[in-house]
Amino acid sequence: MAIWTPTADLPAPPRTRPHVLIWIAGALLLILLGAAAYGYYIAHSALPQLDGKISLPDLSAPVTVTRDAHGVPSIEAKTLEDLFYAQGYVTAQDRLWQMDVMRRYAAGEMSEILGPSLIEHDREQRILGLREIARKWAGTLSARDRSYFEAYARGVTAFLSTHRDRLPIEFRLLGYKPKTWTVEDCLLLGARLVQDLNHGTYKSALVREKVLAKVGPELTADLYVNTSWRDRPPSAKNRQFEEETHPGSNNQDDDEEMDSGADSNVAGARPSAAGASRLAARPELVPGSNNWVVSGAHTVTGKPMLSNDMHLNHQMPNLWYEAHLRAGDYDVVGVTLPGLPFVIVGHNRRIAWGFTNVGPTVEDLYIEAFNEQGAYQTPRGWQRADHRTEVIHVKNQADVTVDVVLTRHGPIITDLIPGETRKIALRWTAFDSVHDPFFDIDSAQNWDEFKQALATWDTPSQNTVYADVDGHIGYHATGHIPLRASGDGSLPVSGADDQHEWTGYIPFEKLPSVFDPPSGIIATANSRITPDKYPYSISTEWDPPWRTDRIYRVLESGRKFSAADMLSLQTDVYSAFDRFCAERFVYALDHVKNPSKRAQQARDLMRDWDGHLTTNSAAATIENRSQYELRRLLLERRLGAPPRALPKETNTPPESLSWKSYRWFSSSLWLENVLMKQPKRWLPDGYADYESLLAAAVEAAVNTADSPQDLTQWRWGMFSPIEIEHPVLGRLPLIAHWTGPGLHEQSGGALTVKQVGRAFGPSERYTADLSDFDQSTLNTVTGQGGNFLSPYYMDQWKAWYQGTTFSLPFSKEAVERAREHELVLEPGSRL
Repeated sequence: MAIWTPTADLPAPPRTRPHVLIWIAGALLLILLGAAAYGYYIAHSALPQLDGKISLPDLSAPVTVTRDAHGVPSIEAKTLEDLFYAQGYVTAQDRLWQMDVMRRYAAGEMSEILGPSLIEHDREQRILGLREIARKWAGTLSARDRSYFEAYARGVTAFLSTHRDRLPIEFRLLGYKPKTWTVEDCLLLGARLVQDLNHGTYKSALVREKVLAKVGPELTADLYVNTSWRDRPPSAKNRQFEEETHPGSNNQDDDEEMDSGADSNVAGARPSAAGASRLAARPELVPGSNNWVVSGAHTVTGKPMLSNDMHLNHQMPNLWYEAHLRAGDYDVVGVTLPGLPFVIVGHNRRIAWGFTNVGPTVEDLYIEAFNEQGAYQTPRGWQRADHRTEVIHVKNQADVTVDVVLTRHGPIITDLIPGETRKIALRWTAFDSVHDPFFDIDSAQNWDEFKQALATWDTPSQNTVYADVDGHIGYHATGHIPLRASGDGSLPVSGADDQHEWTGYIPFEKLPSVFDPPSGIIATANSRITPDKYPYSISTEWDPPWRTDRIYRVLESGRKFSAADMLSLQTDVYSAFDRFCAERFVYALDHVKNPSKRAQQARDLMRDWDGHLTTNSAAATIENRSQYELRRLLLERRLGAPPRALPKETNTPPESLSWKSYRWFSSSLWLENVLMKQPKRWLPDGYADYESLLAAAVEAAVNTADSPQDLTQWRWGMFSPIEIEHPVLGRLPLIAHWTGPGLHEQSGGALTVKQVGRAFGPSERYTADLSDFDQSTLNTVTGQGGNFLSPYYMDQWKAWYQGTTFSLPFSKEAVERAREHELVLEPGSRL
């Protein structure tokens, strides 16, 4: 109830004097400036020493660290143990917090520093047991490899021990200090990379199971297509382009010309909130990488060239750390993984190599039958399950205990599957064994030695391309791919019998490979690598062949290629599939009655489109959005509509099947088949023919609430931006702008050679010139530094974004010419 109070007799409130307001504002300003100055001091104090001398324990002789204009270290030591010790120290100088947070992320220890919002992530990591994988791996290391890993770990710890009062600012902000680095921590990061590359296919198996139950085998077979006439297995015979007349092919795709999409502007407009919301209407990104190698017959130098751009999730700082390592005959340069010794991709004095992901089916789901006593059924009777107790420490809250149930096949992962009630065990090759082959890869001098190193690599399975200074080129798939008593891992199976057990692995010598093919060209981009009639099942879910096919078409154009041409191909933004769809939409709108004016404008824009996903293309956006609507029209009546969003306080419902559940790497091949063959079984009710269906998809796409009034303004770059922010510093208003690139327009798409998404893209771009290694090129996304005040924190971003690159010095003379800093690590007393 309101109470009236007379105010006439009350004294007037005192006026605030202007000088008081000025004093308060000044005080607030001083506080802000003081906080900023303190933050600057903390960050600046953590910058690495780049010149002079540092005395360190455990070194047997001085080590020289020369850095170039981009902060790339060239480390030269007398012994290999000193070399890897120095590698650990130098990497920690630039990336200590990144290394620490990556090991926490892998081990499932994020809640301890960030609170309860990370409990579910930590629970998943504890159930998968990456720390257990690392422990098992550590126990299998050879004496030689263990000495190198121990040296690296001691180097990291040496930096940590001498800089506890000058830690990176992220430690101060989050209120914790890192623990000592161990061999197990090195291997934990390796296990995390395995998880990124060769884990998660079980989710497709669960959805496929539901789809099969819903629509039956015929439509399921349509949806889960896994081959194409465009497939280019590297070990298959060279394909002649007689298929140019194949239905749906297009011979006007400028095979000899590459559009790098370099119209991207670093200072380009930031996408609006409405533009960012349209990302939900894009077909799912199919993650992948590219590599290729050509013989001297195809280059301007007469020697092979090898290129590799590994596409991974963006992070800040970027994933890879460039380094040149030299000790005696061990002389190798390229990208390293912070937290691990050796070089992952690069070259030594004689050979070069690069990787893409095979995408193998190396996980199987087993439905286990448990009784009331907690035992599960096996062919030999009921067996007691083992248990592993995991304790998750949570910041400012009580610990969370996780009981991990272990069967003969692996852990029960039912808690990781929303809505699942069956006891489902996961078998994964990473649970069997993990081995690091990179010292031997780095040391190989020829094809035979290189293959010997690859033969020991069990996971993650990779497509490896090779070149050497003698002019040879080659390819070999790697990894442990299961042989099964029956089945292929595409569906969950019973765990109570042995009918679907793994019986071994495909022998290394039987994996796809080729050496010096007559064509002189080898390329992979995650699509099918098995030739016709190959006797084994490697993957139930290849990437579609659009990128691979585009790469081959360019490389087979008859040109002589330079390193600059290789970079242009890495940044190529032509999409044959998107152009194919645009042509189908145009044809449909030409043959239906009375399309709307907006649909007619969309048709005219798509008719003139050349298939390049450049930042300013409206046609690319219209086609992509129309494709999304077409998928919805085709699938919704079969698989159902997605459930409506529930209030936050509502418990999460069991995961139900809907048209959005269908996520398949080669879903573009399903859609291509439907549009080419136009089967009646896929034509939705209410449409007389496919022309009316495609026209309806375009009408739906251009008449949504968030589509612009003028369709020519529907820029692809705003529809498909890139966003990279520091996970901690990017949240601080005063400094966020300087801690990451932020949000920008970008060219390219899901099916272009320059394959990109909002948070995904090339993690590096590398080309090795076997005629002169000093002419090789390499750049990462943002830079070497992990401290936002470092001059090397984002100095590579502009080149990455605009499609340029940097030379990679290798010879002693080139390294000396490029020298900007020189640091000497000297033997000292133990700490």
